[in-house]
Amino acid sequence: MKRIICFCCLLMLINFNAASVWARAKVEIVKNVMGQYQLLVNGQLYFIRGVCYHPVPIGGNADYNFCGDPNRPWLLDGQMMKEAGINTVRFYQPGENIYQTKRVITDLYKNFEISTVMGHWLDWWQADYASPKFQELVTKEVLDMVKAYKDTPGILMWVLGNENNYSFAPQKINYWTSPELEKIKDPQKKKMAQAKIYYSFVNKLAGKIKQLDPDHPVVLGNGDLASVSMAARYDSHIDVLGSVCYRGKSFGNFWREVDREWKKPVLLLEFGCDAYDAYKKCEDQQFQADFIKSQWKEIAENAMGGLGFGNSLGGFLFEWSDEWWKREGGSLIEHDTDACWSNGAYWKDIKAERNMNMNEEWWGLVALDKTLVNGLNTRQPRLAYEMIQQMFTGGKTPKETKRTDKEKKK
Repeated sequence: MKRIICFCCLLMLINFNAASVWARAKVEIVKNVMGQYQLLVNGQLYFIRGVCYHPVPIGGNADYNFCGDPNRPWLLDGQMMKEAGINTVRFYQPGENIYQTKRVITDLYKNFEISTVMGHWLDWWQADYASPKFQELVTKEVLDMVKAYKDTPGILMWVLGNENNYSFAPQKINYWTSPELEKIKDPQKKKMAQAKIYYSFVNKLAGKIKQLDPDHPVVLGNGDLASVSMAARYDSHIDVLGSVCYRGKSFGNFWREVDREWKKPVLLLEFGCDAYDAYKKCEDQQFQADFIKSQWKEIAENAMGGLGFGNSLGGFLFEWSDEWWKREGGSLIEHDTDACWSNGAYWKDIKAERNMNMNEEWWGLVALDKTLVNGLNTRQPRLAYEMIQQMFTGGKTPKETKRTDKEKKK
C-alpha cells in the first residue's frame, strides 16, 4: 500500500504543469524526514523536465547568438516543447545582449510556461583557476549576470560550470596549474590540491550569488561524479549537484553514489543518446528513443516519493536539436556522420571503426532540414520526441502542494 501511495505521489510530481504565473519566483529545495528532496516554486511542486537549448541553424557554428536572431527560433521551438511536456530549458551562458536574452527568457515563460536555468561557463576555455586575477574576472562576470537576470520572469536556477572538473581530472581538458602546484610531485596530491582550489572558488562564488539573490538555488556543474567527494568538502553555499552524465541506458550506481558522497539533491545537466549508428552507418531513432526512455525512468524513480533514493530533481536532455557544426574540421552545411569519441556504454555501435561511436551532430530530439520556413530550418521530431511527449504529458496535474511542517528548507 505504501508503494502505491508513493507511486501516485511520484506521478503527481513528474507531471506537474507549472502553470502559475510569477514575476519573481521564490524557488526552494525542501527535505522531508526521510531525507528526500524536492523543488518548490512559490510553494508548488516542480520537477524539471528539461532540454539543453542552443538551436544553431544549419551553416551556423558555436558563435551563433540565437537570442539576437530576428527569426526568433525560440517561439517555434517553445511551442513544440510545450506540446511535448517540456517545462525547462538550460542555457549554458547568457546571450550577448541583455535585452535580447531577457526577451527570450520572458517569451518562453509567458507564452509556453517554460522556465530557464541560466548557466555560466566560468571561462573554462581559458581556465586559470589558481590565479586570483582570473577568479576576480570570473566572479565579476557571474555576479553581473545574476544582477541582470535575477528578476526576469521565468528564471529558475543558476548553474556554475559544466564539466570544468575535467580540467584537472581525469581528462585534463583545458588544463591549468601554477608554480606552487608544480612543486607537488605526487599526481594524486596535486589533483586534490587543484580540486580544492577549484571547488573552493565555486563555493565562494555561490555564496556571493546568494547575497544578491536568495530566491534561486545555485547548482554546481560537474562532469559525472568525478572528484565529487572533494567537491562535497566545499559545498556550504551549493544547493544542488549538477551532473553531466553519459553512462548509457542505465545510470547504474549513480544515485547511490550521490546519496553517499554528496548528501544533497542532484540534477542531470546533460543526459541522452545520439540517433546515429556509427557501425551500420545509418540513423537509428529507435535506439535513441529506447535509451532515453530508460534513462528518464530512472530519473523519475529517484525523485521524492519514488522507489529510489529521493535525491533527483529532474534532468536536461541533451539536446533539443541537432548541431551540424559539431564535427571538428567538418562541414557546416552537411550532416557529418564521423563519430567524435568513444563510449562503450552505448553498446549498439561500439564495433564501429576504432570504437568511435558517439556522433556529436546527431543528439537532437528534433532533426533539422535545409528547407527554410520563415527563415528557420524545418524541425523534424524524432521518435525520442514522441516518446518523451507520452512520458511527460501522460499523467494528471496535481493541485498546488504546500510545504509541510515535517519538511525543512535545505
